[in-house]
Amino acid sequence: MKSKSTHKRRKREVVKATTKQQPVQAIDELIRLNKYIANAGVCSRREADKLIEEREIKVNDKVVSELGYKVTSTDKVAYKGKVLNPEKLIYVLLNKPRDFITTTDDPQERHTVMQLVAKACTERIYPVGRLDRNTTGLLLLTNDGDMAKKLSHPSHGVKKLYQVDIDKPILDEDFLKIQEGLPLEDGLAKVDEIGLVNDTRQSLGVQIHIGKNRIVRRIFEHLGYQVVKLDRVMYAGLTKKDLPRGNWRHLSSKEVIKLKHMK
Repeated sequence: MKSKSTHKRRKREVVKATTKQQPVQAIDELIRLNKYIANAGVCSRREADKLIEEREIKVNDKVVSELGYKVTSTDKVAYKGKVLNPEKLIYVLLNKPRDFITTTDDPQERHTVMQLVAKACTERIYPVGRLDRNTTGLLLLTNDGDMAKKLSHPSHGVKKLYQVDIDKPILDEDFLKIQEGLPLEDGLAKVDEIGLVNDTRQSLGVQIHIGKNRIVRRIFEHLGYQVVKLDRVMYAGLTKKDLPRGNWRHLSSKEVIKLKHMK
């Protein structure tokens, strides 16, 4: 017959074992506050530590200034009064080839840009703006709704640089008309800059910030030129350097921060 002391000892061991397991489960659900802030796309982890020290961060409506503080996905973390999204934010830059449409799905089963970035991440991302099927060049895809809205809104004046190849040399008078702004059916189409790429006068660089549909093609078609090739070579300060056609890359943290602070 087992003694009462043996039963008590075993009971204590069971309690200890249970107690040891519980914190492990809790730790798995915790994330350092600076990582949470960085995942929300506010800044880097190091900069997040500064925000915490400067008492800029609230957790569940209370200021937190302790470095190393940990939160769960259910905690409400806020910066400057705005609740942060704990989902990891993804930013993918694609050098789009021809014959791919800028949509997440196509009933006609044509090639879409989503097929090109299928292996970029497990999160669901969306194109920011559009490029025509036959227009090539830079396209940003993200799950950051605030960023997408900011880059798409005309008030932010996001600059885009295109190389435009046309079917015949451009006349001086037409070049000046584009410089001054063309009246189209939906209003004045004004470019920021225009320049010749080579001596043929059939390849031009056009920088714009207006976001009207097919605006670059329409500018040249209005003057009787056919756009043979249209390539977006710069978008919001991002370039195609080391990014071959059809390839993609993730933005660096510096690039993301620059976009977020763009005016």
